[in-house]
Amino acid sequence: MAAPASTPHAGSAANASPLGALSQLVQDATDAGTSFRRLGERAVDPDTGEKISWQYFQKLVKNPPASPPNPIQMRALAAALGKPYRRIQEAAAKQWLQYEATELSGYDADVRIIVGHLAGQSKAEVRQWLAMMEAAAQAKREADE
Repeated sequence: MAAPASTPHAGSAANASPLGALSQLVQDATDAGTSFRRLGERAVDPDTGEKISWQYFQKLVKNPPASPPNPIQMRALAAALGKPYRRIQEAAAKQWLQYEATELSGYDADVRIIVGHLAGQSKAEVRQWLAMMEAAAQAKREADE
């Protein structure tokens, strides 16, 4: 069960990157060496087969559109970036609505303990945990193929 989102934290926008959350995910991919063109090649919605262009990725970083991506675009973004769809949804919600999921429900005590532990970690430590979780999810997807 997914964690429902709650109201944003006061002052959270003040701590945000100059780029929006989704734009930052794209920038992170290009910083890691993936070109906009390569992202565009991988940007295919697995449900519909629809694609988004490499120019859309460039626009997200250089001059983000006024409105968020639709679900088809978000699934294509997730495929291109190798991120879970939920992560793309959260980043879009944060960028366009200043809305963050902060409440956990429907999870057992172990998950709450892990999240509580991460809440006290530095940004670098949280990034390390996130990288490990994303690597595990990617390995599972590859094993399922």
